[in-house]
Amino acid sequence: MGRKDNRAMCLAIPVKVVQLLEAEQALVDVGGVRKEVDVSLVDGVRVGDYVILHVGFAINRLDETEAQKTLAMLREMGVQPEAAA
Repeated sequence: MGRKDNRAMCLAIPVKVVQLLEAEQALVDVGGVRKEVDVSLVDGVRVGDYVILHVGFAINRLDETEAQKTLAMLREMGVQPEAAA
């Protein structure tokens, strides 16, 4: 009873594809933080697309409106998506 659990939660966050790289990799941006990720799980990723990033992999595509809503909601909850990228 009352045990404190210090496990971190792993989030999937929306990121914007800013450059396609070789070997099914892409450079993505969230809040000015850029990171190279694997896009092999999502067909037809293009520059400008928003994708859901989870543990270094793009796992789904979503539209810009939904991405912005999700990012705003995460920030309201005190989560800094930039730090999670």
